[in-house]
Amino acid sequence: MPETGQNSKPNQHVGAPMPSGVFDSILLKHMWGTDELRAVFCDENRVQKWYDYEAALALAQAELGIVPTAAAAEIARKAKVGNVDLEAIAAEIRRTKHPLVGALRALQAICDGDHGEYLHFGPTTQDVLDTGTMLQIKEAHAVFMRDLQDIGRELYRLAERYKNTPMAGRTHAVQALPITFGHKCAIWLAETGRNHERMKQLEKRVFVGSLVGAVGTQASFGASAFELDGKVMARLGLGVADISWQPARDRLVEYVGVLGLIGGGLAKIANEIIVLAHTVIDELAEPFNEGKVGSSTMPHKRNPSTCEGIVAVGRTLRSTVALMHDALMQEHERDASTWRFEWKALPEACLMTGAILAQMKDVLAGLEVHSDKMRHNLDALGGFLMSERVMFALADKVGKQTAHEVVYDASMRGFAQGKTFEQALMDHPRVEGALATEELKSLLDPTTYVGLAPAIVDRVLAETRASGWIKSL
Repeated sequence: MPETGQNSKPNQHVGAPMPSGVFDSILLKHMWGTDELRAVFCDENRVQKWYDYEAALALAQAELGIVPTAAAAEIARKAKVGNVDLEAIAAEIRRTKHPLVGALRALQAICDGDHGEYLHFGPTTQDVLDTGTMLQIKEAHAVFMRDLQDIGRELYRLAERYKNTPMAGRTHAVQALPITFGHKCAIWLAETGRNHERMKQLEKRVFVGSLVGAVGTQASFGASAFELDGKVMARLGLGVADISWQPARDRLVEYVGVLGLIGGGLAKIANEIIVLAHTVIDELAEPFNEGKVGSSTMPHKRNPSTCEGIVAVGRTLRSTVALMHDALMQEHERDASTWRFEWKALPEACLMTGAILAQMKDVLAGLEVHSDKMRHNLDALGGFLMSERVMFALADKVGKQTAHEVVYDASMRGFAQGKTFEQALMDHPRVEGALATEELKSLLDPTTYVGLAPAIVDRVLAETRASGWIKSL
């Protein structure tokens, strides 16, 4: 048998459960999620949320005289995931082919006397799992809102600091007109602010629980169903749904859709950093830390690896948004075939969003801005970047349409003959007599043609402060 290495132990993991996907991979999980979000969506917290629901239900039912007070107290006291064996529950799930019964039996078994008989007194499985999922998402939501504020704070700082720093604006991937880097950052800031606003607006609409029973009619809860629903959700910190949402998954689809907007917007920023870090542009660079390696064979490389990871995760998140839209296709009053893939899509969407937010915070906090290269690149076209400005100045003398034709003709001749824009213009008979040499030189200064970019940045910063969505500005 060939040796695999002096210290290798090829069979050391045989029989032991090992992660097999990127979200739990020892090697890759840092790219696809965070420990904080994994703790929210781990099995322990998932089962705990089920037990939180059962405890809240029992205690509320005791208040209304539906179940004995002692039984409710015992259920609530024992409803801790640390009191049960998750592996045994998993074995029951596999044996019964049911996602909840094993957890209910485990809790009932540790309740004293016959108190466990009053566990799960009326709800259906989806009531418990949907509400538990909503509690998990609400925990994740607090993380997202915190991180969005942190990113907003960094974008605010960059927009304010670089509002007057000129750079080439680009359309269709090529240079167009001068802008400022602060203006670019202010666009990112405004977009992030809108996504924060979307997240705030959906909270009341999305964060509701479920206590509707098998087909949504609350028949198993009797005449006190409405009052019971209110008490249970108050204990859990959720709103009361106006009607069953078991066959109407728009709340969760909406939530993941907004996560897709967040992830897509931040992935766009990451991609922009990658593009502006190209060697021939070199206007931005993601942070570099001691020990970071760009290549196993080219020691000099400083690759935008963090931004590349953000782009990859952002594009994957977009596919998860599409998957969640399939959850809208429910049949009748409940449909487990589409419900089940929410168990995959929802946690993964949250994990990916958390990873994007955490990594983008670090990138923006340490972003390298090469103002000198931005200024240098403004001259890369030999002055042709200023064609619009010259055209409007010439329009005062010959008319706008004629000015466009004249500047177009001079530009195309200049490109073909390898001339600068100034040379091409001065060689054109319609320009030579219309614009003086000094006036033309002034018109060709790109740093003085950034439009209202600084004022626009100031407006965005003022609106951001007034909205109050970023704390401690």
